[in-house]
Amino acid sequence: MPTAKTKALVFDVYGTLFDVHSVEEKCQELFEGKGKEISKLWRQKQLEYAFLRQLMGQYASFKTITTDSLRYALKTLNLSFQEVHMQQLLDAYEKLSYYPEVPEVLQQMKHKKLAVFSNGSRDMLEPLIHHSGLAPLFHEIISVDDIKQYKPSPASYNHVLNVLGVEREEVLFMSSNGWDISGAKSFGFQTAWINRSQSPVEELNQKPHHIYEDLNGIVEWR
Repeated sequence: MPTAKTKALVFDVYGTLFDVHSVEEKCQELFEGKGKEISKLWRQKQLEYAFLRQLMGQYASFKTITTDSLRYALKTLNLSFQEVHMQQLLDAYEKLSYYPEVPEVLQQMKHKKLAVFSNGSRDMLEPLIHHSGLAPLFHEIISVDDIKQYKPSPASYNHVLNVLGVEREEVLFMSSNGWDISGAKSFGFQTAWINRSQSPVEELNQKPHHIYEDLNGIVEWR
């Protein structure tokens, strides 16, 4: 159940507030018949490269990773492309669509301290959030790029505490990514898994405190 201890609501960005696969439309426009495949492989490699770079101790910004993973996806699918196509798709990633319920839910929760916390670098996050019109609703935009430690490393979640000036148990962290929820719970956050894809819980011994099918569920934390 919701607790009065909760002072900060912290939202993951990609897949939680914004639909990463809304970029599929631009992919389809540039590479007819391949939009879905590009979008899926692009996202898969984007996550994979972040995890691998964290393990290897070879940090690169999420913008670099997003660029590298897109190039890999296009090459894997044997698509002929030019740098202008790459740039058009990267620009589209800064104009992703937010999920329908997001503005209303944030409005209802704005009496709390609201923040986003993402693996995205600031040169991706800030254009995206400002373009969406949601920026005024957030107290903080927190990026792992500030400390060069990707989620789900404990150091990345600790950065949230330093920025917001709260304790672990005072944070409700929301993500649609099961691995992110596992990392956040292991760190000591309260967690709400926004299970948009109706997936099973990750087998990491870190069951989410709460599970909702979309962000409407968190309104009970008012």
